[in-house]
Amino acid sequence: MQEPFDPGQIDAEPEVAGRKSERTGFLPITTNWFDRVFVGIYLFVALELFWMRFLEQSIPLTVCHVLAIALGVLIVWRG
Repeated sequence: MQEPFDPGQIDAEPEVAGRKSERTGFLPITTNWFDRVFVGIYLFVALELFWMRFLEQSIPLTVCHVLAIALGVLIVWRG
């Protein structure tokens, strides 16, 4: 006998033993690696523009590059 159709199971991924079905990180949304890369690039550009407008006169842009890359790596790795 067939089980009744459940529309909630259409998008669900099958459970694999020893693997979480959703990734949990510090971002308030469920993401995959591409989403985290996109968020990292978006924040990189926003930080660079903010830095050039308000902080470049006192702190070199190289410092912003290092901080933005570190933030991007953190988001992709832990987000």
